[in-house]
Amino acid sequence: MARVNENYLKLRGSYLFSTISKKVEEYRKAHPEEAGEIIRLGIGDVTEPLTPTVIKALHGAVDEMGNKDTFRGYAPDLGYDFLRKAVSDEYSERGCSIEPGEIFVSDGAKSDTGNIQEIFAADSVVAICDPVYPVYADTNVMAGRAGTYDEETGRWDGIIYMPCVRENGFVPELPEKTPDIIYLCSPNNPTGTALNRKELKVWVDYALEHESVILFDAAYEAYITEEDIPHSIYEIEGAKKCAIEFRSFSKNAGFTGVRLGFTVVPGELVISGTALNSLWARRHGTKYNGAPYIQQRAGEAVFSPEGRKETKALVDHYLGNARIIYDGLKEAGYEVYGGVNSPYIWLRTPGSMTSWEFFEKLLNEYRIVGTPGSGFGPSGEHYFRLTAFGTRENALKAVERLKKG
Repeated sequence: MARVNENYLKLRGSYLFSTISKKVEEYRKAHPEEAGEIIRLGIGDVTEPLTPTVIKALHGAVDEMGNKDTFRGYAPDLGYDFLRKAVSDEYSERGCSIEPGEIFVSDGAKSDTGNIQEIFAADSVVAICDPVYPVYADTNVMAGRAGTYDEETGRWDGIIYMPCVRENGFVPELPEKTPDIIYLCSPNNPTGTALNRKELKVWVDYALEHESVILFDAAYEAYITEEDIPHSIYEIEGAKKCAIEFRSFSKNAGFTGVRLGFTVVPGELVISGTALNSLWARRHGTKYNGAPYIQQRAGEAVFSPEGRKETKALVDHYLGNARIIYDGLKEAGYEVYGGVNSPYIWLRTPGSMTSWEFFEKLLNEYRIVGTPGSGFGPSGEHYFRLTAFGTRENALKAVERLKKG
């Protein structure tokens, strides 16, 4: 008799952003006359169109696919050499020596951060920041590592939680119990805060000492504006022996609808005599047929001189929105964080209001959609995330409505 993977039955409700979409749709149906006035600052999806250089590369690749002499079928499992070389060169500019063979091209950081756990032992002990991107916890629940869920605390007893709250400056503290796998996200989603060089070195040194592996999500590195914040964990000495890094084209170049990212697994990263680079290559080649040629040519264009200028303009646009929202909330009396090295603004909910109560209030009274902090972990309760991904007009409108309230 066939049986299901019972770990999936342990998952808590639907995925956070699916729940938000459902609630917004219910509101739209109940208030059709106001549907067009809703400002969506919840899901971190980009809104600006792809840049001219990227569009040109996409069109060129499409034309190649229509020509017998330049047509391409399956992409190389690990990525085309031209894109891996472009990524490698970009790392070199930051003083990081990353070889093309250490770069694995994929359809995005979400897939890779969710799938990477497959190459580790089933009984590995996992540590995550709290609050943080839900995919880290959920995929380990699916894999059977999370243990039992405690309704009272909102935590899994098999996962180590590292609170990131205002009391510790949103910097995760070293856990009492030693984890095998450590998830770090900097700049952090959802808090919008980032680890500086000294803080990140503490984690690299800890991982080296305890033979742990850091899974470093750098999806928002393009938004870093302060000099002391590393764009890559490999800027820290020793990181190539203990860390895997995930990067994305979604938030810097607007590829959320194109789908492209990459993961770096250094050749020096060896656990129990086994090189993780070869394990990830085996997994990648077995379960993935490679990112399409068309997308990879677009990714290559992002690293061209013109592509970099255009990408920076996109990032500056969203950071401009973040500053407008951040300043507006401060003026309105809110306690606010993030928005400097990140497109996310993290605010404290008023009084004793829960994050979902605040969500309902914003939606019903101000027609603004945000993300409840509790959806990112128990330490996110009484916090709320707003995203700067949107038009300048909507950023200004949202602030105006919040100030009036």
